[in-house]
Amino acid sequence: MTEMATSTLWKTRQVLLSSRPLSWINTAFPFAAAYVVTTGRVDALLVVGTLFFLIPYNLLMYGINDVFDYESDLRNPRKGGVEGAMLDPGLHRTVLAAGVLTALPVLGAMLVLAGAEHPWSWLVLALSLFAVVAYSVPGLRFKERPFVDSMTSSTHFVSPAVYGLAVAGTVWTPGLTALLVAFFCWGMASHAFGAVQDVVPDREGGIASIATAFGAAGTVRLAIALWAIAGLLMLGAGWPGMLAVVLALPYILAAWPFRSITDERSETANAGWKRFLWLNFLTGFLVTMLLIGWVLAGSA
Repeated sequence: MTEMATSTLWKTRQVLLSSRPLSWINTAFPFAAAYVVTTGRVDALLVVGTLFFLIPYNLLMYGINDVFDYESDLRNPRKGGVEGAMLDPGLHRTVLAAGVLTALPVLGAMLVLAGAEHPWSWLVLALSLFAVVAYSVPGLRFKERPFVDSMTSSTHFVSPAVYGLAVAGTVWTPGLTALLVAFFCWGMASHAFGAVQDVVPDREGGIASIATAFGAAGTVRLAIALWAIAGLLMLGAGWPGMLAVVLALPYILAAWPFRSITDERSETANAGWKRFLWLNFLTGFLVTMLLIGWVLAGSA
């Protein structure tokens, strides 16, 4: 392999690593599930939309974050792997360009396929992309606004589902609203718990977050409360969606040992965070089973 080929391969790997491949499914699945359950179709818009929320969306979201968080990431020992790339400054422009250049053609195809039948879906998509950019870019930096940071992060994951529902022309019901609010609480809890492990490097880097504002223990307890609320809200989602109430329990149990953690030992919450990452795959499988059950129940 030539030196140029080796360099290209290394750059490609770094760009992909910055998109957090382990988390791709967390944004693609909500869109795909919402669209398929609403329309019952497997069509071009489903394929293109899933592709967008699988790779370009994450490359934009996490790539922008890694570029503008480079200085603080230097002080964060967990960076440099699946939890975030430690990007060489020489790759910053490449990562930003890759995000934009991969997103634009897929976005264009999505808009053409969706048409103008459901115009408010365009607004949802615009808000979703705004949240992706606003979280990290200088001048906005929502990630440094305590509580707003968790709300924005949750929007990153809930908005693909809302877009899927909007572009499919769904009929809103109280059960569906309960499900989406539960999903939003879950997203806020997940971000808050993830921020706990970074309390020390964030404070050293002068970065505010929900965890630096509420403290490590306070933030863990807030996350537990939000997961509990998410579970209880699922009781209003109807049958069999209400069974998802039990899916909050593994997250609560994963966070529970850290409910009294000190700020000085906040980095030990990383063990709980790693369990959380794998819990997402199990939860995703169980949610899929519930969705199938819901569709079958509706067609019976």
